[in-house]
Amino acid sequence: MKVKFFALSFSGLLTVALGSAHAATEITFWHSMEGALGDRVNELVEGFNKSQDEYTVNAIYKGAYGESMNAGVAAFRAGNAPDILQVFEVGTATMMYAKGAVKPIQEMSEEAGDAIDPADFLGAVASYYSSSEGKLISMPFNSSTPVLYYNKDAFEKAGLDPENPPKTWKEVAEAGKKLRESGLECGYTTGWPSWIQLETFAAWHNVPYASQNNGFDGLDARLSVDAPAFVKHFDFLAQMSKDGTFTYGGRGDAPNALFTSGKCGMFTGSSGSRANIIQNGDFTFGTSTLPYHDDIQGAPQNTIIGGASLWVFARKSPETYKGVTQFFKYISSPELAARWHQETGYVPVTKAGYEVTRESGFYVENPGTDVAVRQLDADTTENSRGVRLGFLPQIREIADGEMERIFAGEVSAEDGMKRIVQRGNDLLKRFESSVK
Repeated sequence: MKVKFFALSFSGLLTVALGSAHAATEITFWHSMEGALGDRVNELVEGFNKSQDEYTVNAIYKGAYGESMNAGVAAFRAGNAPDILQVFEVGTATMMYAKGAVKPIQEMSEEAGDAIDPADFLGAVASYYSSSEGKLISMPFNSSTPVLYYNKDAFEKAGLDPENPPKTWKEVAEAGKKLRESGLECGYTTGWPSWIQLETFAAWHNVPYASQNNGFDGLDARLSVDAPAFVKHFDFLAQMSKDGTFTYGGRGDAPNALFTSGKCGMFTGSSGSRANIIQNGDFTFGTSTLPYHDDIQGAPQNTIIGGASLWVFARKSPETYKGVTQFFKYISSPELAARWHQETGYVPVTKAGYEVTRESGFYVENPGTDVAVRQLDADTTENSRGVRLGFLPQIREIADGEMERIFAGEVSAEDGMKRIVQRGNDLLKRFESSVK
């Protein structure tokens, strides 16, 4: 009995020892997706973990974007950073200039022997998350872009063609007037004013938002939003506000409710708002491209991205980097990129994900869902890659405040734009000094 017991115990110890020798490498992933989006992230992670036995990704919700980025940077300084951190797009410059903190993902994947190719991604997406040499720095993940939504039922009531939405800002103003005349409380509103009316406006019209290629080429970038194109646009919006065809609904996504409630007939917002409109709007709606001023040469060009990307911290083991590379390859596979796009409203960040979705008939069955992709999939210019500036969240706050004064008629568009430049440049100088 004693010998038999010893044999069983030795066998058990051997099993434990062998199991330990082949234990999966743990990979920590901090993210900011909650609710239904958090469920989708957990499904992606669970699928990867089941697809192989060498690595285990542990997804942990760390709060809103600003909170999770601050927590990630603090954890790196304390020596216990996660392996992967989801960071919103306006935090890109902050992460890039966090010296020694980041492992560029193209470099990481090449060292792991399984290169992630920027050519696989939509042009505007890859361009934004790449270095000046065209190398991917972070992993594109949940990307959105602004689009125009319109209430087809309200269009019919106003005598407008529900299959022919406005393409130019002049047409938006004309449609807004007819919508108001038909009894609608609001003709047009916009979500995320700074992102859509300044940053994306600049790219869409192929005009610079800031010097140094919008900050991509240097820390000494300075704002350019007092240029004639911006003054013209905000003069136009201010006049629409005065006429009652444009209703300012607040900052961020607060104005979404004006559209989903049926009060506003037109709305510019994130492509990721689609699911919310379907869930909360009691009307038929359409999706179209952003309006543009047809007398500004070079418009329309391409829109820019919102959302977030995945960053990898430095000072991790080669085995961890191999696992992260495999995980990134998994979530960007054509089928999963397509499913993520279709289930969340974010764009399929890879060209293959778009093709899988197109071939499935999804865009035919859900008209307008390809608008965001078409707006992003373009050869970007120096003016249309996006905006990569330090303290960009704070600059947005300044811009939102000045816009509110313009729309309320308290200041002229010219003076408001000058104030944004002055106050924003003060922040840029501070950021430049802080990272040198």
